[in-house]
Amino acid sequence: MILPVAGMSLPVVKTLADCADFSKTVSPFIPQLQTLTQQLFHPTTDFESLKSLYVSTNPLISGFALSLFLAPIFLVVSEFNKNYSQVDRCWSILPTLYNAHFTIWAHLNGLPTQRLDNVLAFSCLWSLRLTFNYWRKGGYSIGSEDYRWEVLREKIPPSLFFVFNVLFISLAQSVLLFSITTPTYVLLLASRLTGNPMTTVDLAFSRGMIALVLLEFFADNQQWIPPKYEREDLDRGFIVTGLFSLSRHPNFAAEQTIWVLLYQWCCYETLTFWNWTFFGAMSYLILFQASTWFTELVSSGKYPEYAEYQQLVGKFLPKLTGHGVGELRRRAVVKRDANAAAGKKS
Repeated sequence: MILPVAGMSLPVVKTLADCADFSKTVSPFIPQLQTLTQQLFHPTTDFESLKSLYVSTNPLISGFALSLFLAPIFLVVSEFNKNYSQVDRCWSILPTLYNAHFTIWAHLNGLPTQRLDNVLAFSCLWSLRLTFNYWRKGGYSIGSEDYRWEVLREKIPPSLFFVFNVLFISLAQSVLLFSITTPTYVLLLASRLTGNPMTTVDLAFSRGMIALVLLEFFADNQQWIPPKYEREDLDRGFIVTGLFSLSRHPNFAAEQTIWVLLYQWCCYETLTFWNWTFFGAMSYLILFQASTWFTELVSSGKYPEYAEYQQLVGKFLPKLTGHGVGELRRRAVVKRDANAAAGKKS
């Protein structure tokens, strides 16, 4: 029979600030990571034993263990298929899996779960939107791969790309998708002190994240079902109407804000200005900054007018000065008329 992991599964916290203290809520449970691994490989794995192991293991540790466990699977599958979008296929699923893990663990241990239930509800909507959008782009089709990995393979020697796959694509991204959900662990701890009632601010955070998911959905649809294609839109090769007239990447802007809001929610609940879960949100921001830079580098080489679009419209936030896409459209009309006039003369 598998024995429960020794020691308490949650820290003893006396104040809300304690719930956000890494030395009190994380460090004491790090040894459970090794113990958990040993217990899982025990030959007896009946359901009751596994359930006992699950509820007696700190939920942050078990969630982190899963992210580490998935990394070599992503690596082996990607190298075997020479397709490096394995993490991409799970991107829309894993954060919700981790949020569900924290919520289920709290339910099984009889803890207050109203805030966690709201996080899980938002997270399910987030997964539905992102999974649907990835599916309609063909992301789950056999052989489908993010074009950026192909571009990188052309620029990086195979041996270095393998190291890049080990450290970043398979490991770092897997851990990142867990780390952006770590504020949910802090909310779990804080709920033990504050109880179940949702305050107005709690509702504002949860509904705000849902509103941002809706914003992402509308931005996705504008790329697929634009209100009307003008001739210059077809010539240009990319859309500049609707939300894309205010931001070059409105869906990216909303996506980053979502996980920053979750982090800010746990800061509010623990009466702290910042805490260790900042690592997940900040890492997510850094990833999006780097990814967006690389995406636009490719787009600039593909679409001649993209450089003008970059000058006139903000990357994530609207520019407060300038003429915006109206100027881009005016230039397109002038260029088209000039070409037409030149054609008549010839």
